[in-house]
Amino acid sequence: MDTLSPAQRSERMARVRGKDTKPEWAVRRVVHSLGFRYRLHIGSLPGKPDMVFAQRRKVIFVHGCFWHRHGTRCPLTRLPKSRLDFWRSKLEQNRKRDEKNLRLLRASGWKVLTIWECQLSRVEALKARIMKFLGD
Repeated sequence: MDTLSPAQRSERMARVRGKDTKPEWAVRRVVHSLGFRYRLHIGSLPGKPDMVFAQRRKVIFVHGCFWHRHGTRCPLTRLPKSRLDFWRSKLEQNRKRDEKNLRLLRASGWKVLTIWECQLSRVEALKARIMKFLGD
């Protein structure tokens, strides 16, 4: 059973952003500080990647661990306590959609880096990973 009223739940869910999230902004700051420039959310690419480096044919996705099902070991990948059938189905569909978009991008010659929300706390490791990805 949901602990919030339908109006409260609606208001809370309306606050969930699809783009320009805090994790996205954190990655953008790191990428910009490394001297790279990018375009945002190009709709003609599968999945509308968060960051697009067109000349390099590379994209970066910044995924929230909850919404994109990072994995069972990630502490941010948890299930809500209510409406489990709904959430399992919804989150599994998100995961499958992400896999499909990755396949389509790679088949079109794009290289893809996925950065998970839980990886943002280790800034130096994140910088090294981004440099390795974009520097190749």
